Amino acid sequence: MKNLWTTIYVNDMNASLEFYTNVLSLPVKSQMVIDKDHVIAHLGAGETNFELVYDKSRSNINFSGHVSTGFSVDSLEVCMDILEKNNVPIVAGPIQPNDFVKFIFIHDPNGYKIQLVEIKQ
Repeated sequence: MKNLWTTIYVNDMNASLEFYTNVLSLPVKSQMVIDKDHVIAHLGAGETNFELVYDKSRSNINFSGHVSTGFSVDSLEVCMDILEKNNVPIVAGPIQPNDFVKFIFIHDPNGYKIQLVEIKQ
């Protein structure tokens, strides 16, 4: 079995694209504007495929604090500097459960929890 993509509904596609492309550096693979009230964007590179869906009829998207998506990063320190420059607060961490893994949690513009993980080989 292979994970094809993760989909989240967003309150504001422009703010979400700004966050995921400029702060997390996920490139846009494709974007489909169905009409002004419906937009779908696929982000990522390689096997990473993260789908953002804007549907005006689904306003006030709320996410449980019990669900998150994890992305690997080369350097957690560099990532934390980028987050600070973009005024993105760290909501938990850094946490280092062992010598090989260190991570933090942040929220995207919609309140969706993102885990950023540095794994040392």
